Amino acid sequence: MRTLLSVFRSALVDPVERDHHQPDRDFRRRRIVVAITLVLGATLLAVSLSTEPGEFAFYPLTIGLAAVWIIGGFVSGPLHAGRIDAFGTLRRPIVTPIVIGLALGGVFVVGGLVVREIPVLRDIVSSVLAHAELGSLPLIVFITLLNGVAEEIFFRGALFAAAGKAHPVAVTTVVYTVATLATGNPMLAFAAVLLGLVVGLQRRASGGILAPILTHVAWSAVMVLVLPPLFR
Repeated sequence: MRTLLSVFRSALVDPVERDHHQPDRDFRRRRIVVAITLVLGATLLAVSLSTEPGEFAFYPLTIGLAAVWIIGGFVSGPLHAGRIDAFGTLRRPIVTPIVIGLALGGVFVVGGLVVREIPVLRDIVSSVLAHAELGSLPLIVFITLLNGVAEEIFFRGALFAAAGKAHPVAVTTVVYTVATLATGNPMLAFAAVLLGLVVGLQRRASGGILAPILTHVAWSAVMVLVLPPLFR
């Protein structure tokens, strides 16, 4: 139990020491790039999810969305992979973030079993899952995982760094949720709050984007492969 608690604290609670300070000029530039990218990305997100399920335009739009997040993230300034304290040794976070992502996905699956029994909520969720049901599953899986990586590069990479030292976890979670609200789907926004909080804590603890990326990808895999059959 003590070992599990130590792993949990290193992954989500205790920040590792690092020096990622930027000169004021670079920091201002990062904030400008982040603001522009956020507007473009949120707009493209809304447009992509407004397409009809199975419509071909959904694919280039969502791939373009991933490109916006990735390019904006890297153009904003340096990003870091991050490390966590694994039994007294600083290592790249790999196994723990994947486990956290799968566990979080399991929580959403259990929640999905409840939501599907409530007609209003079931319809809201089904409107999003319809893209997976009516589209090419391999392509949908690829796009979903790609956008998971892209979102973490931008939101927990560029945006987190641009938020400064004053409550970056809260700032990135709120901005991520607001950007998701551009889709007009409240259930996606609700998912963004929970996911954003977890990966935000990982970003703060590890000092990098590797842990958030792995958690987001693992969670996304559960969402796109397990959740749609529950709502058929």
